[in-house]
Amino acid sequence: MPQINIFDTTLRDGEQSPGVNLNQLEKLEIAKQLERFGVDVMEAGFPASSQGDFEGVRNIARTIKNSSVTGLARATKSDIDIAWDALKDAAEPRLHIFLATSPIHMTYKLKKTPEEVLQTAVNMVSYAREKFPQVEWSAEDASRSDKEFLVKIIEKVIDAGATVINLPDTVGYTTPEEYGALFRYVKENVRNIDKVLLSAHCHDDLGMAVANSIAAIENGATQVEGTINGIGERAGNAALEEIAVALNIRHDKYPYTTNLVLNEIKRTSDLVSKLSGMVVPGNKAVVGRNAFAHESGIHQDGVLKNASTYEIITPELVGVNSNNLVLGKHSGRHAFKEKVEHLGYHLSDEKILEAFKAFKLLTDSKKEVTDEDLFTILTDIQTDMSDIKKYELIAFQVQYGTSNLPTATVALTTPEGNRAETACTGKGSVEAIYNTLEALVEEKIHLTDFKLNSVGQGRDALAQVHVKMTVNDVEVSGRGSAQDVLEASAKAFLNAVNRVFYNNRSLEMESAPI
Repeated sequence: MPQINIFDTTLRDGEQSPGVNLNQLEKLEIAKQLERFGVDVMEAGFPASSQGDFEGVRNIARTIKNSSVTGLARATKSDIDIAWDALKDAAEPRLHIFLATSPIHMTYKLKKTPEEVLQTAVNMVSYAREKFPQVEWSAEDASRSDKEFLVKIIEKVIDAGATVINLPDTVGYTTPEEYGALFRYVKENVRNIDKVLLSAHCHDDLGMAVANSIAAIENGATQVEGTINGIGERAGNAALEEIAVALNIRHDKYPYTTNLVLNEIKRTSDLVSKLSGMVVPGNKAVVGRNAFAHESGIHQDGVLKNASTYEIITPELVGVNSNNLVLGKHSGRHAFKEKVEHLGYHLSDEKILEAFKAFKLLTDSKKEVTDEDLFTILTDIQTDMSDIKKYELIAFQVQYGTSNLPTATVALTTPEGNRAETACTGKGSVEAIYNTLEALVEEKIHLTDFKLNSVGQGRDALAQVHVKMTVNDVEVSGRGSAQDVLEASAKAFLNAVNRVFYNNRSLEMESAPI
């Protein structure tokens, strides 16, 4: 069966989702999981956009060996040079250049004539091929571009050395019929199209990104681009896990294969959700918590008699374990280490010991420890910013009652190693804690969003808090987990503040020609 390459842009297009702010440790952890998932290409970022993005892309390029790492670049020599500096140490470095081709973009955004756009595209692809063995060229807003112009410019950039041609539905405007027809037209009219891979990149503004992507595959696309959980700008991108499972379940209709390891889907989805702070809706296809739940009596009866009556996808296919209770209070370090490795984590002995202590602490107050709990512990430790000077929570206490003003007392360690302690009030317990923390830290804080979720089920489930805030006018996000909601809230606040120190330290350690 024909092979479809999978191009993941979670770390670039996905991170452009409003409010998503990943640090380098988190990006690297997602990249390693994408490699385990089996993506052919991962777009690690936009190196020329910032010093932090440059460092993140370079770090991933130096680490990932089994997937090709790429970076985005505008059609300028400076962007291409910076991208090469970030990607040159990759096992298979490649570049992704984009340039708009639709009349509305060329007229109002680029302020260039079609001939000027064509010449720029040819010159920059040719320049990029002097450095990169693989160059993908994207005709931004291809779905609203003139087809004859597309044919002309695609032929020229292929002659200039492009190895992949991408036809994005940049604003999610097209329909499956129209998008399929576009790929068919390009396949039939571009004389040298057989020299390149043809790629589809769809946005979900009208809810048709996955359908459009599959329509492209049916009409000649040999690569499909998307993100985990469909995150991305505006309404997001095509969800790769949905495309992968659709090709698998309906192989009678879609006779194509991919290199994706499908039982890594749930773990990949959970990791991206946790680190991005974007909660997966319960009714989300393939990975939502209700994807394999049946409440209707008729449905339950049918599933009990024969699962295929109402389940076309087995939970095991995507890595959902129906019985994930594995460790308890009396489990030893050896069993714990084996479970950590089974979950796909590779931690140093020091980190294993730290995780084991956190696990044991949890078993003192939580009878049933699930894979979800372990996933939370391990992810927090794997992405811990332990090697920087930061604020650390020592203790806190909250006094609250329906007839009393909530008051929080907090003690913490400052980045200088000093102990600081004070108390403040608030209209609620969380506000009292946050007012107290804000009084203790020297930074200027403005909270913009607060989200609370449970990890798993039951009254003893872990609480997981995500916050978004500005720290000294820099947008950051933070997360914290604990059995106590207020403790998780305090941890999330300090995690966000400490990210500013981590980001600053990372920029001081490395320099790049930006």
